Amino acid sequence: MRNYVVQQGDTFASLAKQFHLKDEGMLKTFHNLYCPAEDVMQEPVPGKTIIIPEDPTFLQKENTEQDSSSDSIQDTGTESNSSENQTQNSSSENTAKEENKEENNQQSEDSSSPHDNKYFIVQKGTVQCNQGFTFPKFKVTSHQKHYWNDADGNADYLAVTEDDVQLDPTAQPFGQCKLRPTSGGYLPCVYAPAGKWQKTYEKVKVMDKNCLTEISELMCSTGGKITILKHGQQSETSKSQVNNANTQEQQVYNPIVDFEAFKENINDQPYYS
Repeated sequence: MRNYVVQQGDTFASLAKQFHLKDEGMLKTFHNLYCPAEDVMQEPVPGKTIIIPEDPTFLQKENTEQDSSSDSIQDTGTESNSSENQTQNSSSENTAKEENKEENNQQSEDSSSPHDNKYFIVQKGTVQCNQGFTFPKFKVTSHQKHYWNDADGNADYLAVTEDDVQLDPTAQPFGQCKLRPTSGGYLPCVYAPAGKWQKTYEKVKVMDKNCLTEISELMCSTGGKITILKHGQQSETSKSQVNNANTQEQQVYNPIVDFEAFKENINDQPYYS
């Protein structure tokens, strides 16, 4: 990525066109994600520095194709001058590339992932915004099939994926927004997710969608950065385990506890509060 000093008259749209980026929203989200908190912008401010992405995935497809076409023409000219040598070189290069690819794949498998030892996120997990005040839960809408560590199929344990950007409550999920100050205090949160969750775990998918872990992030178009506060999973005995347990055996292990009364108490309580 590169830094660019905003000039008078610059807009996110004009800058996206100037630097051949896919769209202005992506430029705004990228800058607000990687810049210091004091440099978050809703519109470019003359004299301030804006961060421009240079990764090919952010560039317009036409430019990439033009560059590839130009390179192809130059390569064709070279091949016509020395076709036999080029064939031999190409064969050697392909062999080397395959060897490098296998080595890279092996290194990738052996290398650790930032998701190692992190919990997957479930629906009752909570999130926080660096510009907000309250901590909403997730609302899973991408599927209703897969659960983390819950054989009972309780909705609280639905696996959260990269597409699950809805929160509970849906209105003003983070309370007030620090980016909307007034003389009377901060205005209510206007939650507007900028695309999907980022830093997701690509090796584990649900319905072909990446799963979230504790390091996943989401940008709000207003300028806030949303991260995981609590993953939502708990190491606890489920209702089904309690109900299936043998009362006489449990009384031997725990003679002080009235296990039948414990069963009734567990079944009368909500699963999660």
